[in-house]
Amino acid sequence: MNKSEINYINLALLHVGIAVIIFFIPFLSKIYALAIAVFGFYYVIKNNNKNNEVLYVAAYIVGAEVFLRMTGGNLNNEYVKVVVSFLMLLGFVLSGFSKSSFAYWFYFLFLIPAVLITMSNQEINLEIRKAITFNISGPICLGLCALYCYQRRLLYVQLQNVVVLFGLPIIATLVYLLLYNPSVRDVVTGTQSNFATSGGFGPNQVSTILGLGMFVFFCQLVFMSKSVIIMGLNAFLFVFTSYRAIVTFSRGGVITGFAMIVLVLLASYLFSNSSGKRKLKWIIVLSGIMALGIWSYSVVQTSGLISKRYSNQDAAGRVKEDRLGGREQVMNTELELFKENPILGVGIGLGKSYREQMLGQEVASHNEITRLLSEHGMFGVFILIILLITPLILFLINYQNVYFFSFYIFWLLTINHAAMRTAAPAFLYALALLHVQFSPIQKAKE
Repeated sequence: MNKSEINYINLALLHVGIAVIIFFIPFLSKIYALAIAVFGFYYVIKNNNKNNEVLYVAAYIVGAEVFLRMTGGNLNNEYVKVVVSFLMLLGFVLSGFSKSSFAYWFYFLFLIPAVLITMSNQEINLEIRKAITFNISGPICLGLCALYCYQRRLLYVQLQNVVVLFGLPIIATLVYLLLYNPSVRDVVTGTQSNFATSGGFGPNQVSTILGLGMFVFFCQLVFMSKSVIIMGLNAFLFVFTSYRAIVTFSRGGVITGFAMIVLVLLASYLFSNSSGKRKLKWIIVLSGIMALGIWSYSVVQTSGLISKRYSNQDAAGRVKEDRLGGREQVMNTELELFKENPILGVGIGLGKSYREQMLGQEVASHNEITRLLSEHGMFGVFILIILLITPLILFLINYQNVYFFSFYIFWLLTINHAAMRTAAPAFLYALALLHVQFSPIQKAKE
């Protein structure tokens, strides 16, 4: 093993230790959250962001967000989004940004009308102000990340480092889940999303970060494992992450992780030479066998209930009318609000109040696309056009980012089932805008 592989093992063990310590002393999670921010900003400033260190720190804290939330480490719900946003601002100061990123300046302008509508509401109160913060923090984080990453030159090896840094805190998440719920079989009694197997936290968000972990450890197994020991470690992490993601009984993150893996394999195959294509064929076959084994084990451990979950059945085997866990009704109300307010929308954060009147209960949106339409109106349509088209145009200019489609699909699928609850979709979306280079000859800077 070389030095980098030894460091990787040591860092993995460090995060096992972090999870164990925080499990028994929960208060330390807040110290951990603060330490990431403090040392992260120090690290960026010390190195003057010469190698885009802001991306390293941002990747790490994005990977840690769900772990911090489930252990009570977040200072507030928007903590990680705020830290990532300030990291990007620091990156602007130290490294500037592309002058051709005007599309995202329009993106920011299109966010303003809905904010003004809400602020002019006569009945604005503390809850509505919180709703504004809750719904605007994700889009602002995405916009700042996009401005920083827009056509920023990054070496492929640096992008691999970003992927590794996503995974380290996910190792801590896995260990915490194991300590919280060592026996899946004992707590699975139905086909609904399971809080016990999700560390007592929201299964949707846990599934989302574990789905990202599936992709991260698979890429490390296929693209970054040079020795047998590292290959074995990454294979174990991939299998264990996939299993724990499946048994959350929240489908969104698992499907997203699977889609990311399929797309990175497809991209690798298309961009490989004949020798690489032969190797990838074997990788695809072995991956299929591995996936079948993980699924079979999950079925056994859940007494077949996981199969019913993915077949949209209840524990008795009856097919459910609602395929998306109640989200269809929320999405329908948002589309109705868009039809009634097609130009300016109802105002940011006010969709929840309108849904209370329409459904008889306050329900937060899980779909960022329909939320944008209902709360931003036609400006929401413009925002979606910018977000959907800009990365695709940049990919046609520079198609060396083998992770492009995986990052893009993670953002697109995640905002459809988990909105912008976490910073992950915002940051991964921005990574799809990078100008990736394989050659180390040209210095990776703007």
